[in-house]
Amino acid sequence: MATGSGAGNAIRNGALLPFPNSRLLAIPPSSATSLLLRRPAPQPFSYVSFSSSTSSSAEQHPPPSHRVFRHSRVSTATVECDPSAPDDFNFQQEISRLKALRARLGDCGGNLRGKLLVLQSDSRVKQFFGFKLGRSRVLELLDLDSEDLFLLKSLVAAGQEHVLGLEAVDGNAEAGSGRNSLKTALYTLAEMIERFDFGGPNGKRSLENNGHGVHVRDEEVRDLKRLLKNLREVEKFYDCIGGIIGYEIMVLEQLAHSTCEKQTTNWSQQLEDAMNCQCLEIHTPNGLDLSKDTEYASQAALWGIEGLPDLGEIYPLGGSADRLGLVDADTGECLPAAMLPYCGRTLLEGLIRDVQAREFLYFKIYGKQSITPVAIMTSSAKNNHERITSLCERLKWFGRGRSNFQLFEQPLVPAVSAEDGKWLVAKPFSPVSKPGGHGAIWKLAYDNGIFQWFYNHGRKGATVRQVSNVVAATDLTLLALAGMGLRHGKKLGFASCKQSSGATEGINVIVERMDLDGKWAYGLSCIEYTEFDKYGISNTPFSSNRLQSFPANTNILYVDLPSVESVASSNDERCLPGMVLNTRKQIVYEDQWGNRHSVPGGRLECTMQNIADNFLNTYLSRCYEVAEDELDTFIVYNERRRVTSSAKKNRKHAETSLRQTPDGALLDTLRNAYDILSECDIELPQVEDDDKYVNSIPPFLILLHPALGPLWEVMRQKFKKGSISKGSELQIEVAEFLWRNVQIDGSLIVIAENVMGSTRMDEDGESILHYGHRCGRCRLENVHIVNKGIDWSCGDNVYWKHSVQRIEEFKVVLHGNSEFEACNVTIQGNHVFEVPDGHKMKVTSAGASGLEVKLDPIEPNKIDSGSWFWNYKVQGTHILLDLVETK
Repeated sequence: MATGSGAGNAIRNGALLPFPNSRLLAIPPSSATSLLLRRPAPQPFSYVSFSSSTSSSAEQHPPPSHRVFRHSRVSTATVECDPSAPDDFNFQQEISRLKALRARLGDCGGNLRGKLLVLQSDSRVKQFFGFKLGRSRVLELLDLDSEDLFLLKSLVAAGQEHVLGLEAVDGNAEAGSGRNSLKTALYTLAEMIERFDFGGPNGKRSLENNGHGVHVRDEEVRDLKRLLKNLREVEKFYDCIGGIIGYEIMVLEQLAHSTCEKQTTNWSQQLEDAMNCQCLEIHTPNGLDLSKDTEYASQAALWGIEGLPDLGEIYPLGGSADRLGLVDADTGECLPAAMLPYCGRTLLEGLIRDVQAREFLYFKIYGKQSITPVAIMTSSAKNNHERITSLCERLKWFGRGRSNFQLFEQPLVPAVSAEDGKWLVAKPFSPVSKPGGHGAIWKLAYDNGIFQWFYNHGRKGATVRQVSNVVAATDLTLLALAGMGLRHGKKLGFASCKQSSGATEGINVIVERMDLDGKWAYGLSCIEYTEFDKYGISNTPFSSNRLQSFPANTNILYVDLPSVESVASSNDERCLPGMVLNTRKQIVYEDQWGNRHSVPGGRLECTMQNIADNFLNTYLSRCYEVAEDELDTFIVYNERRRVTSSAKKNRKHAETSLRQTPDGALLDTLRNAYDILSECDIELPQVEDDDKYVNSIPPFLILLHPALGPLWEVMRQKFKKGSISKGSELQIEVAEFLWRNVQIDGSLIVIAENVMGSTRMDEDGESILHYGHRCGRCRLENVHIVNKGIDWSCGDNVYWKHSVQRIEEFKVVLHGNSEFEACNVTIQGNHVFEVPDGHKMKVTSAGASGLEVKLDPIEPNKIDSGSWFWNYKVQGTHILLDLVETK
């Protein structure tokens, strides 16, 4: 059987508890949930889409009782194809040259002088640097050392000498014209060096050719230095595959593979080549459905809460998010996705609120403070790193302390032409660069000591989510995922759901493959949507039906930190999982003359979820019936809007689809609010399908702070009876809240400064949030609120930002440690009640005269805990709340 300390079983209340509904992998012949790829003799392709190395248990024999698989098979005879793309460029010849060069460089170890000698012997380097350059004087002027020279020679050896000088292109020419002719390249660096005259006027750092007046300005020197910095980062990050040379090899292999695919329908052979295996099948995983097995789901969520002190949080925030088109209104600068102002706050703030809600729940159950360490991968794209750092500093690290955050920066990688792998260039020394995919996070985390940092905080596992997914922490999905991973000693887990038609998303699969050594490997994995063609699961009606049977990949993960670190530290291709080159989209950039270019291209990307390919379990022979519970990887399901709803792209004018836009994400947020409150005997309008709201307003706005739960079971005990009319607004920003028979016809807003507790200075002088200490509190009982609310006719309203104009509102602002109560009263018209710190305000009916408002100081013995609070207690697999009046 497979490894994993909890394989196949769980513990509930001290007793051995089996997984619900033993999940066995057994596919009948006619099933559309299985895809078989088989060929008689393997010819391994050098690029590995799934890592060929598996981290697994000891080799195992399947139980004799397992039933035999029966599959429909696709015959795959070998098909020859010419992989060369442009007529004047031979991919295989260039790949062979670069591989030989990489091998010679590898033989030099860390000997930089030896590496320089190897590079100097390369034909391209000889040709480019074969001038009489006065090299020592140049190095002195530009402060170029041996490492800098190594980087420049590596660039040239990789066939990218054009980066050091633009080709002669007519400024009015079509984008990308004339890009591929090396003969017309202006070797700017060589010319710059060749023409150096060290007697610049006034001692300026400029060089000129006496005959032609060529100046090398500080700007050019800065561009060269910037290029060297970028090259240094690429060389370091891709050192496990050969640095700059290895990057270009991977690019060319991907392009050659893609070209070969276009010339043959034998995709299955190509895939097996890439997998270094003789047989590959993918199956639909079963997994636990949290929406159906609710008892087990509740238990798993409790394991997640209990295990919170063992968990960290990881955010890949390095992406450029070009599709959002987010711009700073004041400066006009492009902004990263983390800065999107969703529902009144940035997406990054939303992530931290979700973490704090889980920590508050842990405090309420166990009475102990727990702060989750958060590791964030940033990048320099759109000043991502600086903006995220500035936001954290401005918000005083969210009351969590600077020591509970680690920010590490993702390098930018060159964008390449889809035609021949040439790096795209905006101007001399300035290649077009993009972040290299979220899969970079594992190697970067290891290189930056993130795993050891987590261990120093006592963490064993971590949850991973993307910033654009605004519902990932909804209800119990994330807690149950982490709980199962921790409890059963799993190496990696996926949170998944049904696919959404039209969404650009990958799929989760069970991989079954026979490796070249005759052993069989099984486990959960992911196929990105850009790779569907390789698997033969697109472009035909049969494949489309098959595709829909697989669950969506959401990039919500649980990871066992030591297991992931073992892969991230491998110093080989395994630490860069799921390498892909997506050339389906245009690369858009501006050159130095302001001309806009849009060319087919991409950049080498890694996918973080494909680190799962290193955790397949291996067996000596084929398992005809595999218990998924025994694998080191696992998957859980929930309703889609409780798992994923992303704000990935800006909604364009007149666009009819709201999928993956902030507008669509808001509708899912409102649907979740409906699901919560409708179960509390509260009447409110339903949220219909997206197409209903393409050109119309939402039926209401309801925004509930996650600390009210975050489990819906907890949240629903705070709300009982009432109604919310169409066109109303409800915003609750306080955790200690009670609603009993409240009717809203208009706007109700409750804002607390101390939502979950108050901050106190620690010994290091940092402001730390202490849960449950001097919280704001609000009680509403038998209250009818009537006002004109939101001006739904206002054209300036942006509902997903929660930026709206109101005609009237009923608003409560709780300053510091304060409380508000309203009971047996109708509150009509525009009212704003601000409760000062240390006070309690009570509003009741004064009959025909209106409202009676009473403000009193909170009694000294109730200052810390309040005059009332919710007491949380675990009973079986559930959390029950009791309202306690402080005596």
